[in-house]
Amino acid sequence: MDTDTLKLKLPTLACSLNQVDKTGRPPRWALMVIIGFLSSPRSPSRHPSLHPGDGAEPQLKGIVTKLLCRHGFYLRMHPDGNIDGTKEDTNSFTLFNLIPVGLRVVAIQGTKSGQYIAMNAEGYLYTSAHFTVECRFKECVFENYYVTYSSTLYRQRESGRSWYLGINKEGQVMKGNRVKKTKAAAHFLPNLLEVALYREPSLHNVVEPAATARKPDEARVPGKEPAPPETT
Repeated sequence: MDTDTLKLKLPTLACSLNQVDKTGRPPRWALMVIIGFLSSPRSPSRHPSLHPGDGAEPQLKGIVTKLLCRHGFYLRMHPDGNIDGTKEDTNSFTLFNLIPVGLRVVAIQGTKSGQYIAMNAEGYLYTSAHFTVECRFKECVFENYYVTYSSTLYRQRESGRSWYLGINKEGQVMKGNRVKKTKAAAHFLPNLLEVALYREPSLHNVVEPAATARKPDEARVPGKEPAPPETT
């Protein structure tokens, strides 16, 4: 499906993704259209880049979206890099660019800050001004029709279980190794807002993750003790 075709389908897709059937599930066809679109081959574009003046021509088809967790929170990236959830659907910091960087692999970039969501070797989420290998997330439609995002780099050593992006019942982001794909914390609905074209992150500013990574979800919430890990 090309960009112009998807633009024509935007109103229908957006409406469908905000509705559920009698089982409480979103329509699978709408999610598959988006996943298929993000997985489609790149094509040259005449549209302007979201990073004008950087010398790189945009050629990746992605989407601007909001990610609604099944717990009722929208994923949010604050200007200071803190990541959490909010129930305010009009909050501008809930806007994200989903940029395809591989087959069903995406980079999740805050549209306001321009920073990427990443997961370190301990399972903590943090934000990075540069695209690194820790910023790559596998995007899958789960059997209940929700979408999951798992680290392409880290997983449980013994079981091989993936580490997932997740928001708990209090609206706090969780350690990836504490999130199970069968739980509501890992289930998201992408609220498609518009189609956009991006330069490929792997063609610029790719750096290796730091050898000693901090624990962002603990350090970036001043005056607030980190919540104990949850699995729901």
